[in-house]
Amino acid sequence: MTFNTPAIGEWLDSNSEENLDSLPFGVVKMDYHGIVSLYNQTQSDLSGVLKENAIGKHFFTQVAPCTNNFMVSEKYHKEQLDEILPYMFTYITKPTPVDLRLIKGSNGNQYLLAQKRAG
Repeated sequence: MTFNTPAIGEWLDSNSEENLDSLPFGVVKMDYHGIVSLYNQTQSDLSGVLKENAIGKHFFTQVAPCTNNFMVSEKYHKEQLDEILPYMFTYITKPTPVDLRLIKGSNGNQYLLAQKRAG
């Protein structure tokens, strides 16, 4: 499974926390209200936020307020979403360039995927 795999939302919806935690890119799984239910180790490494400090919290206001804007959080208001965009994490870590993939899955899940940009 790669960051760019088509229809990755379906795969994310149907896989265990253990499988999602082993991916080489960051995965944040949240409900449609933005409450985090999974925060994998790669995401923790990229963002500087410990998993235990993310689970059960509102992603856009309590975990990653640097994403609470029209470029990221507002896009989740769309009925369907699968979009990749360049971004810069700036909340806890030093500025870290990443590519984000914003996905609305089924079953009431939505995802934010992150991978560090080269260079």
